[in-house]
Amino acid sequence: MSGLNGPVTAAQPDRPVADLSYEEARDELVAVVARLEAGGETLEASLALWERGEALAARCQEWLDGARARLDAARAGGAPSAPSAGEAAGDATDASTEAGPDDPRGRRP
Repeated sequence: MSGLNGPVTAAQPDRPVADLSYEEARDELVAVVARLEAGGETLEASLALWERGEALAARCQEWLDGARARLDAARAGGAPSAPSAGEAAGDATDASTEAGPDDPRGRRP
């Protein structure tokens, strides 16, 4: 695979990052990292991959932040006042959105 025009994943790599679900962004990010780690790309292609990877990571974080807000609202007994952009786009969540063992918000009484 050489150049940015090769398939990154089964998803469309030229699709705007803002349109991706959490799972699509995560899967494409994994593929981008694998391509960067494999090497063999030109400097320009590597920079483009890096930039796409940064955008994908930010999109994943947006989804996770939205999921965290929904969980916090549910624990507080209320609903969020307005859905986040990610929620409005398709309500995708993942088991990885749960609090880790070091996160005090994830501890049960």
